[in-house]
Amino acid sequence: MVSWIGGLRAARTWLIALSGVALLAACGDADLAGTAGPDPKYSNNKKARDPVYKQSVFGEDGLSLGGSSGPVGQEGATGLGVNTFLWRATLDTLSFMPLSSADPFGGVIITDWYAPPDAPGERFKATAYILDRTLRSDGIRVALFRQVRGLAGDWIDAPTNPRTSTDLEEKILERARQLKISSVGE
Repeated sequence: MVSWIGGLRAARTWLIALSGVALLAACGDADLAGTAGPDPKYSNNKKARDPVYKQSVFGEDGLSLGGSSGPVGQEGATGLGVNTFLWRATLDTLSFMPLSSADPFGGVIITDWYAPPDAPGERFKATAYILDRTLRSDGIRVALFRQVRGLAGDWIDAPTNPRTSTDLEEKILERARQLKISSVGE
């Protein structure tokens, strides 16, 4: 039974590796394979005729994870749909809590439960939503969850002070402004 499970794991590893190789091979240049397709000089698409232009899976602006590569007038916007400064500021501000997941395409950051050292009988969890591509005061929303340890040792949901979520949002916005100011000087 144990060797059978080990065989499945090895097969899964090989399948993942082969899928990765196939994906990389699919990204190759079609001209090298001898399948150049229609002649771009007869195309109505200006970008198809431009020898410098390369098509991308992530659209014509490509994928940018840092810096501002968004359209003019949207400082800090990225190809991800969220504001770079808000994204980085949120990660910085919530860095004291363990990170559970971060979705840069949807603009959602979820932390895992965090128990403050001075209050081991309670724990907190945060979910941050980046709502806009521009740096605006309403571009971030933080939902904070709190649990307290019950008499039986289990965790029970407890209310949070609504001001705490607002304070976190304000700290994120302040950090985002700092990041934007520091990027202007670069």
